[in-house]
Amino acid sequence: MRKLFGTDGVRGTANTHPMTADLALRLGAAVGRYFRRDAKGVHRVVIGKDTRLSGYMFESALTAGLTSTGMNVLLLGPVPTPAVGLMTRSMRADLGVMISASHNPAEDNGIKFFGPDGFKLSDQAEEEIEALLEAGVHPAQAHNIGRARRVDDARFRYGERVKSSLPRALRLDGLKVVIDCANGAAHRAAPEILWELGAEVIPVGVAPDGLNINLGCGSTHPEAAAERVVAHGADVGITLDGDADRVILVDEAGSVADGDQLMALLAERWNADGMLSGGALVATVMSNLGLERHLAAQGIGLERTAVGDRYVVERMREGGFNLGGEQSGHIVMSDFATTGDGLMAGLHFLAEMVRSGKPASELARRFEPVPQLLRNVRFAEGQAPLELAIVKTAIRDAEAALIGKGRLLIRKSGTEPLIRVMAECEDEALLEASVGSVVDAVEQAVGVETPVA
Repeated sequence: MRKLFGTDGVRGTANTHPMTADLALRLGAAVGRYFRRDAKGVHRVVIGKDTRLSGYMFESALTAGLTSTGMNVLLLGPVPTPAVGLMTRSMRADLGVMISASHNPAEDNGIKFFGPDGFKLSDQAEEEIEALLEAGVHPAQAHNIGRARRVDDARFRYGERVKSSLPRALRLDGLKVVIDCANGAAHRAAPEILWELGAEVIPVGVAPDGLNINLGCGSTHPEAAAERVVAHGADVGITLDGDADRVILVDEAGSVADGDQLMALLAERWNADGMLSGGALVATVMSNLGLERHLAAQGIGLERTAVGDRYVVERMREGGFNLGGEQSGHIVMSDFATTGDGLMAGLHFLAEMVRSGKPASELARRFEPVPQLLRNVRFAEGQAPLELAIVKTAIRDAEAALIGKGRLLIRKSGTEPLIRVMAECEDEALLEASVGSVVDAVEQAVGVETPVA
């Protein structure tokens, strides 16, 4: 079992275990040794990061650890997570590293790894890296220490790849687009790409200072973009998170559409064009029941996975599917990218606006969601509330009440110390009661008075 890695790499508060410079150095050495097992030829790794202040520290520590085992390091600077997957593969690297805590606040950071194929590492690979970390890594001999150099054009290479996913003749002339980059990794690339395609661009969240990533902006706070859309009479708003691997849309009236609505639109369009491999969309257990019903009515299947875009991608690769994602806005189009790409998904939405001539409000409301309620309860390190009898009883009772009427999903977050309690039911009183009873039980178990919003 993995102890260090969660659902999306290693993550936590900077300068607090496990996100310390010391551990990053040792982790870099362990993963470097893992990918240099044959000790032959030239080995290289690409490292990207978002705009967090602690990114400098982790970039330096990882570089030290990796070069100590003989890996040559190519530093991309601030780039979206999907750019790391792309560059790992295109630069024939053994390994890609992204330093980011995605949508988390600035004091957090994370480290996630990509294999030479540009896809995130498997659970098994992460377990083996953890074993190397625990055992200790012997450094390379002095004459075999790796080198490090900067790559200055990473974001331009990424931009060309994103644009190439669209029809060559497509232009966005006449569209007024609000783009909220969350003061994160896409703060330069996203506005540039939209402008190059002909859109009138209204940028938001493009002044990172190391401490303001995701702060009151981006996909976790789409109200900032919604205000700009209405104020400027824009056609649409595209909101990204800190590392730009997820997207939430805002229509011309300021209404917000989540990843489920965008996946529904793309699945419909691709299915109609004969582009939807396997005749199905891959999504997680968090996706709304309304999405499943809507797709079924269109003759499109829905494959569900555990939460985490890595599990979506694994199922896509296993089953030969080319479209998947999460309600939170990770949209994976494997014909063009190896992981979720918020900007690319947003551009495909704009392409459909151009093709159809329809407003964002019509395209972003594909189905009526079944009422869904999600509440989070934070717990302390060492606690295991889901194992306690009071919580198990509450879950069992709530599940029994929802039989034939809805569904209940309880899970431990893979990126934060939270228990997530989610239910769907068209009877909103039953929905509130079911979620409330489980939340109350978890709060009693962990000694928390109020849940996290």
